[in-house]
Order: sequence, then structure tokens, then C-alpha cells
Amino acid sequence: MTETAAIGPFGIERVMAAIPHRYPFLLVDRVEEIVPGESITAIKAVSMNEEFFQGHFPGRPIMPGVLIVEAMAQAAAILAVDELDLLDSGKLVYFMAIDGAKFRAPVEPGCMLSLKVGFAKKRFPVCKFAGQAFVDGKLVASADFTAMIADPPES
Repeated sequence: MTETAAIGPFGIERVMAAIPHRYPFLLVDRVEEIVPGESITAIKAVSMNEEFFQGHFPGRPIMPGVLIVEAMAQAAAILAVDELDLLDSGKLVYFMAIDGAKFRAPVEPGCMLSLKVGFAKKRFPVCKFAGQAFVDGKLVASADFTAMIADPPES
């Protein structure tokens, strides 16, 4: 069995070339590593300047769990784009399902959220992923999710 060499790290420019998300909804700041065909490790630097902290929750800012899952899904989209060599193609990766989401600890401003996502099943254009989010090596969230790669809607 031949091992595939990991690629990375790479920064925000390549992240933005892979997925269409932009501020304030771009939730991946850096890719640490992609193991082609297998997995991705990405980073979200959680800052007090995030708009959602204004209301979630005043006096006790916590990153919403749904945004942690979205960050994992964005990392998965980058992995899928890499796997299919779709960088700058305009293809979109759409969420189809989220299963078994679990939140184990709050994510607060100042945290470096490490997103680890791997393929659970590849049958393009639909893929299943298993994702985990960590802060300081501690598991804070996990979820399995399904996504579909498609052309953007016509204007």
C-alpha cells in the first residue's frame, strides 16, 4: 500500500479559492494539512470580534454549535474540492444532512478551533464525512454529515 504525501499548510487565499464563503461566514482561516483522498486538518481562529458573539451570549460569549458544524463542513468542502481538482471551478458543495452532532465543551473567544474532517464515504457527487473539532487537543464537538458537489444555480 502506497502512502499519499500530505499537502499544506496553506493560507486564506487558497481557502477562498476553494470555497465561495466570505466574511462574516468564512469559518476556515487556514489549512494545516490535507491527506489527499482521506482527510483535512484546518484552523478557525475564534475572535471576540465575531459578529455572533454580540448576541450569543452577552456577558458569556460562546460560539454557536451550528457554526462549529458549519466550520467542519467548510473544511470538508475544501477537502472535496482538492480531491476532485475543482479549485477555482465555481462548483459548490451543499450540505444535505447532519447526523449525530455532539457538543462537549463551549468554544470561547481566543480559542484556536482545530477542525479534523475525513471522508466516511465517497460516491461523487455525494460524499459523507466524519468531523471533529478540538480546542487545545480536547474534543469539543463532532458530527457526521453528507454533502453534494454541484454547479451553482443559474442567475
